[in-house]
Amino acid sequence: MSLPDAFAAQADTCTRMGSPFMGQLLSILAADWPTDSALGRKFAGFTGDIGPAGHSLPLRIAGGLHALVLSDGPPELAAVYPPHRATDESLRAEVLSALERHQAFLLDWTDSPPQTNEVRRSAALIAGAHVALNHFNLPIHLSELGASGGLNLMWDQYALEIDGARFGTDMPAVLLSPEWTGAMPPKANPVIADRAGVDLNPLDPTRADHLLRLTAYLWADQPDRLSMTRAAASVATTQPQQGDAIDWLGPRLAAAPQGRLHLIQHTVAWQYFPDAVQARGKALIEAAGAQATANRPLAWLSMETDGDTTGKVGAALTLRLWPGDLTLDLGRADFHGRWVKWAYTG
Repeated sequence: MSLPDAFAAQADTCTRMGSPFMGQLLSILAADWPTDSALGRKFAGFTGDIGPAGHSLPLRIAGGLHALVLSDGPPELAAVYPPHRATDESLRAEVLSALERHQAFLLDWTDSPPQTNEVRRSAALIAGAHVALNHFNLPIHLSELGASGGLNLMWDQYALEIDGARFGTDMPAVLLSPEWTGAMPPKANPVIADRAGVDLNPLDPTRADHLLRLTAYLWADQPDRLSMTRAAASVATTQPQQGDAIDWLGPRLAAAPQGRLHLIQHTVAWQYFPDAVQARGKALIEAAGAQATANRPLAWLSMETDGDTTGKVGAALTLRLWPGDLTLDLGRADFHGRWVKWAYTG
């Protein structure tokens, strides 16, 4: 895929996922990317997949531009960013100017791939945990793979609201109200006894520079995502550890205590693990599941793509439980958590 094609494809995806501004911005970059600049030469040097499943170059530069706006950078750029509306001509002029005048910042920013921590995915995690607790009503030993900044490790501090029914704490830091179709999840009273996560490049949302990275990759015309992320960061207590997810998980599985439900969770992370790592992780979890007991059960809750890359049908919600090796199809969820199509009727 060429760089203009990658920009155009990402523009289409963002538009379909409710961000017309990102569609406008990335379409401009598709047509007018400065190939003869230092940024242009840097991006031309990437090999392999440069789209969202690979290096994700369009979102790298879009995140860098948004970071300039969020960090009180050039007022001329902020003036053509939401909540303002800009013509293609004015947006093009200011974006191309920012690419030139702030090239040093953007060269540094784009060294790293995009990293977000989509808090609205916790709606699916809350519902899935309620199902797991309906089978094994024990305090939770929580482990997250690909945890980013650890915001979804804090789902017990949030609440899910469906048609006036609330699942979770009475005083949530974040109230999640996705478009919900299907039955209600079962009622439960989650108690998280301990929590931990892992990521190759973990972020600490209590640090201003790390929180900037988490928020810059949110789309500028979706302020609700920005406010949710900041609210979730205000109650974050667990910074993920740095490391390979499966190397980290092995000791975590072995050390899971009696009298706890060990709940492994991941959202739109497993799909980025190499095939060999996925196979090793699956074998490790299944081996631990074979040793699970009613007083030391294991649950594996995932929200991952099962082939769809368009965002139209979202990610599959799956829960595996041991002892018994029960696999439950919970339904599907939007990658950004805007909607849940719940299939479990338990």
